[in-house]
Amino acid sequence: MQEIIRQLEEKREAARLGGGQRRIERQHAKGKLTARERIELFLDPDSFEEWDMFVEHRCNDFGMAEENVPGDGVVTGYGTVNGRLVFVFSQDFSVFGGSLSEAHAKKICKVMEHAVKVGAPLIGLNDSGGARIQEGVDALAGYADVFQLNVLASGVIPQISMIMGPCAGGAVYSPSMTDFIFMVKDTSYMFVTGPDVVKTVTHEEVTAEELGGAVTHTSRSGVADLAFENDVEALLMLRRFVNFLPASNREKPPVWPNEDPAGRVEISLDSLIPDDDNRPYDMKELILKVVDNGDFFEIQPDYAGNILVGFARMQGSTVGIVANQPLVLAGCLDIDSSKKAARFVRFCDAFNIPLITFVDVPGFLPGTSQEFGGIIKHGAKLLYAYAEATVPKVTLITRKAYGGAYDVMSSKHLRGDVNLAWPSAEIAVMGPKGAVEIIFRHDIGDHQKIEQRTAEYRAKFANPFVAGHRGFIDDVIMPHSTRKRICRSLAMLKDKKLENPWRKHGNIPL
Repeated sequence: MQEIIRQLEEKREAARLGGGQRRIERQHAKGKLTARERIELFLDPDSFEEWDMFVEHRCNDFGMAEENVPGDGVVTGYGTVNGRLVFVFSQDFSVFGGSLSEAHAKKICKVMEHAVKVGAPLIGLNDSGGARIQEGVDALAGYADVFQLNVLASGVIPQISMIMGPCAGGAVYSPSMTDFIFMVKDTSYMFVTGPDVVKTVTHEEVTAEELGGAVTHTSRSGVADLAFENDVEALLMLRRFVNFLPASNREKPPVWPNEDPAGRVEISLDSLIPDDDNRPYDMKELILKVVDNGDFFEIQPDYAGNILVGFARMQGSTVGIVANQPLVLAGCLDIDSSKKAARFVRFCDAFNIPLITFVDVPGFLPGTSQEFGGIIKHGAKLLYAYAEATVPKVTLITRKAYGGAYDVMSSKHLRGDVNLAWPSAEIAVMGPKGAVEIIFRHDIGDHQKIEQRTAEYRAKFANPFVAGHRGFIDDVIMPHSTRKRICRSLAMLKDKKLENPWRKHGNIPL
């Protein structure tokens, strides 16, 4: 028995060492943690239960028979984050460059299947050189098995990808199908074809960082949601992020202790809206002053800044926030902001997270680039997402809500549950000046008449009362009471039940 125990410890030690001390030091020299160090930092102390530590590849080609490392380049298992169960896999770049083999893929698939079975989030810590070339189609089959499980798990459990090293070729498609992608600056990148291939095919000179680095994907492509400075910050923020999410689609969002009074009055909000309706203001100020303890976890802050999305809590329970941002493009909806918000709304709806929408939108962004880029279909994605959502939906119009954009932003007509407005709200087909210049185009030369007509239009339509008369706005509230009214609305809606007609699935305008 003692001999068997000794052999077990030797095997465990070999697995813990991964590719060996020299490669571990090389990983540290790049400013990166090892696969096991990452898991240790991410999970609660002493909570990790590892699976398949002794799994090895079965490839005999190209000298691989002599190169076997226990674990085969990925550490898998489960543990807890603040006491809540999560499943995790962490690719080990020190073993065959973290490349994916048949055995490697089977280990990932096993934790994915169990995460779905028990209803717990799946966290992938990606650091891989791609498919293991020596295994050929077996490695490609392994990727496809992972992809298939990503699709089956979508909307069932939260899936989060943390890119902490290279992620290229077929490897990018698994993260792309997860709910959120986070990256680490300077050490992680994602692309389908690398700089060398790009140079050969298109003759473009580009670095890996420019082509697929964290800054590129969080500010230009919109592929990634957040970028962090280093591994430690990334994993600590990931712990914070997981706290907002329910374990699965079978659960309601978690509720954490909270001492921020639901009836808290915020007098400063009464002066948030400028007297000049063409002057911008920061919508994030409203969000921070309304949510619990000013705690707002923003998603994609550097992409499509004309709309804000992220998670917060109201009375300790998670909510999803969507808000137009007047500081960027006057808060207009465009292609990028529509896609950004639509995906966020669909995530919240899939996981029973109530939606709060703050509206100040003058319309869709005009221009040939938007029309040629398909703003019609992309704008319809946000419309579809809100219309399909069955979670509690509370909407507040702070200022402008013009045209089709008024409809799209969780209006009463898209089954908004509680629709409120500040006295400064303007709900109309378009702004007073533009409307008057169309209706009274024959008076355009007469400045005094146009000014008079504009004042008439503003008095009649540029306020929340016409919509209120029709029941499209449930109440006009004072800005300082916003938190209290939203908290009451959410409390009333906590047992809301609404089901869409049965169907295999809808056909969102992709």
